[in-house]
Parts: sequence; C-alpha cells; structure tokens
Amino acid sequence: MRRKNRKKWGINRKILTGIIVLTLFISISSCVGGALIFDKVIQKLYNDKGYVIANIILNDIDHDKIAEYVRTWEEDEYYDEMVKYLKSIEQATDAAYIYIAVPYEDHTMRYVYDTGTYMGDTDPIAASFDEIWQAYTQGTRPKSYLVRNSKKYGSLTSSCLPVIDSNGDVVALLFVDTYMEVIWSSLNSYISSMVLISLVLLAVFCILNWYLIRKNIIDPILTIRKSVRNFSANNGTSDDTLRYIRTDDELEDLASAVDKMEKDILKYIDNIQSITAEKERIGAELNIATRIQADMLPRIFPPFPDRHEFDIYATMTPAKEVGGDFYDFFFLDKDHLALVMADVSGKGVPAALFMVITKTLIKNRTIITKDYSPADILTDVNNQLCEGNDAELFVTVWMCIIDISTGKCVIANAGHEHPALKRKDGSYELVVYKHSSPVATIENIRFSEHEFELFPGDSIFVYTDGVAEATNAENELFGTDRMLAALNKDPEVDARTLLKNVKDDIDNFVGNAPQFDDITMLGFRYFG
Repeated sequence: MRRKNRKKWGINRKILTGIIVLTLFISISSCVGGALIFDKVIQKLYNDKGYVIANIILNDIDHDKIAEYVRTWEEDEYYDEMVKYLKSIEQATDAAYIYIAVPYEDHTMRYVYDTGTYMGDTDPIAASFDEIWQAYTQGTRPKSYLVRNSKKYGSLTSSCLPVIDSNGDVVALLFVDTYMEVIWSSLNSYISSMVLISLVLLAVFCILNWYLIRKNIIDPILTIRKSVRNFSANNGTSDDTLRYIRTDDELEDLASAVDKMEKDILKYIDNIQSITAEKERIGAELNIATRIQADMLPRIFPPFPDRHEFDIYATMTPAKEVGGDFYDFFFLDKDHLALVMADVSGKGVPAALFMVITKTLIKNRTIITKDYSPADILTDVNNQLCEGNDAELFVTVWMCIIDISTGKCVIANAGHEHPALKRKDGSYELVVYKHSSPVATIENIRFSEHEFELFPGDSIFVYTDGVAEATNAENELFGTDRMLAALNKDPEVDARTLLKNVKDDIDNFVGNAPQFDDITMLGFRYFG
C-alpha cells in the first residue's frame, strides 16, 4: 500500500515539478528579456538626454571663440563666462561631466574646457576612437552609444557633437557624460520589481494550475490506471468505477473506451475459449487426415528393391495440412509400370477428398482392367468424377505406362505441366506437346495419348504447378527456367538427390515467403 502511495505521489510530484520548472523558465526568460530591452531603452534615454543638453550648449556658446582657444590655448574674459555657464548646466542636469576637447590621431584628446582639468591638458581616449575621430573629421554625430570605462573617471556613457565655427570647420568636440551607475540603478530596480511580480504570479499560477490539473487530469488518469490494473490482476473482472469519471472531455471518452474495452475483452475471452477448443478438435482431425493422406502415397524407397531396371523417387509437400496433389506408381504386371502425377484444383480438405477419390479410381481402373491405354483409363475416370461433382473441382493428370523391358511409353496428359526429359549424357529439357482437357471438367470427352521410347540412361522429371509457380517476397515466380537449371546442376545423380536439388533451389528462391501451393515432384531414371 505504501509503495502504491509513493507511485501516486511520484506522478503528482512530476507534474508539479513540471509546472514549477515551466513557470520559472517563463519568469526568468521574461525577466532576462525585459532587462535586456529595459537596459537598451534606459541607455538610449540617457544618451538622448545628453544630446539634448549638448544641443542646448552648442546653441549658447560662441563656436568661433572655441576655434580661437584651439589655436592659442589662452583663456580670456569670455572663457570665464563660458566656464560658469557649463558648470551651471552640469549641476542643473546631473550630468557627470561636460567638456570640450580636440582628438588627435595618437588616441589622445586635448581639453579646451573640462571641470577637473586646465585648458591644454590631455587624456587618452577611452571610448571608441574610430567613431570619435569620424565625428571630428566629418562633423557627424556618432551612430552608436559611446561607453567608456576609465579608472580615472569611472564607467560613463557619452553624448558627442562637433563644434563647427563660422567657416564650417570642425574645431572641437562637445561631450556630455552620464554615469553608468544611474542606468544600472534603474535597471536593478526594474529587475527587482520583475522578480517580485514573477514570484507572486508563479505561486498563484502553480496553485491554480495544480488544482485544475489534479482535478481534471491526474485523478481521472489514476482512476483509469487503477481500473486497468484491477482488471488485469483479477483475471478479467470488470467494475463500474470508470462510469463515474465526468470531465466532459477526451478523458471521459478514454474512460468510456477503456470500460467498453474491458467488457469486450471479457466477451472475447469467452469466445476465444470456445474457438480454441473447436480449433484444437479440428487440428487433431486434420493431423489424422494428414497422416492418412501421407499413408496413401508411396513413401518407402526404393519401392521395388528387387527391380534394378530403374530408379524412382517422389515427394509431396502440401501448402496446408492436407493437399490436393498426389503421385502414384504401381505395376500392372511384371513388365508394365504406371506413373501418375496429378493436381486437384483448390486447396485444403475439399481438394484432399477429391484427390483420394481420383487416386483410388485411377489405380483401381488400371489394375482391375489391366488396360495399357492411359487415355481409356482417364476417360472412364473422368465420367465417374463428373457424376455429382457439385463443387466443380477438376484434376490435371499426367499418366504414363512404361514397358520396362523395352522402354516404350504410352502417355496421356490431361491439362498437366510439361514433363522434363533427359537423354543419356544430355541435359533436362521440357517436352512440349498438346494437352487434353483436365479430368472432371466435361463428361464423355476423349483423351489423347502419345508414345515415345526411353533408352538406358534416360530420365523423366514430372511435377505439379507448385514447383514452377513458387513465389518469393517480390512476387517473382520460380519458373521452368530455374527448374531446368536446378535439374541440370547435377543431372546424373540418383532420383532422390535430383529432387532434393530442385527443392533446395526453390527454398533458396522463395526465402521467407509463405508457400501458396502444394509442391509435388517425381523423378524416374531408366537403366534398361
């Protein structure tokens, strides 16, 4: 309980700290910004005041007499009157210093008049020499505020105007100085007032903001968190606490959404339990169906260990638990071997059931009648499958009956893929010829067949469209060209290795993309 209270206070403390930090930041920024602006305003104010005084003085003094003093550096009666006048102005205006001086290029100035010096005394120029020299040589007022720091006179801001005689020549410069302490005193007073006002506003803002945030945000959020934790801790037990959140904003919407979500989760849990139980039952049945289907296909290799005239191997990899592809091989008699490769349209359980029926019909029709004509066999099977085919499924079938002693083959192809044939010491190539229609499409159709001969060392590779149509993540098809390349990597290997080479190339090509179709292959090598 104590730990929960610490966590609750931790959230409150973080928000309160954030409010205080934000308010302090705004207050400090306002004070600093205001101080900078106020400082510039005060400097300008006092500087402009100095220029007003300087202009008044320039209007009252005799500029030609100043020019005479600069030439002679000797005092007279007018000089005494001017001194009294300038001192009275200095006292009346609280100016720090009023003086008239001539600047020189060695960064010194020679006083025509100064309160604390005599005519002709010199001092180094502490302010910006360039601006003072420009004012003297060009007769212009300096553009910036002249601030000078001197050990002798202190920190001052100066207003500077040229003294121009009747001939239009600049003969000296008139300076009116103001102590910077006056400016700093005003600035400090302003900052103190700003800080005091900011602290008062900070306290008021924090209290009001904290109260409103606590009432309208923190408490509803903590209530939602408590409800979610109780829901999780009690294995999905919902309560009604969220219904009492009435903030008329997004938090109320959030509380309603969480309350609805909890109730929906409870319904979902009930549904998922039922679905899971049903899925487990179906999964168990599909596992049995997978084993049954696998048991229906020849899986023991070599299938005829006493027969050395050929090598045969086949695989079927379903895309789902059960597939629609199938292969088969069986003897009609001691000398005739039947090979079957077929692909039922569709996927899953319907295709698997149709596959079982088709495989059974083909094998039974072939063995019982001992008919060596694949076309006749497929014709009879087609008519049987067309009866009651409400699902409108069909089957592509490649069927070959081989005379083992002679190598003669009779083949019927009902809409299936073209087989690949390799002659002795040659390479695998597709055998392309005209197909018949798939089985179970139209009743009473006749299937065509053709003959060819296998010679010792020849091989046949048959497959379903899942091989050529294997697709990678970029939606590229594996295709027959890549299939032939995989077959011809090592064309002389046994049938098992041959199929493994093809499957490895398919897997490398497809990568992590899902398998969409059954992949079924059969390899047959004739030794004679």
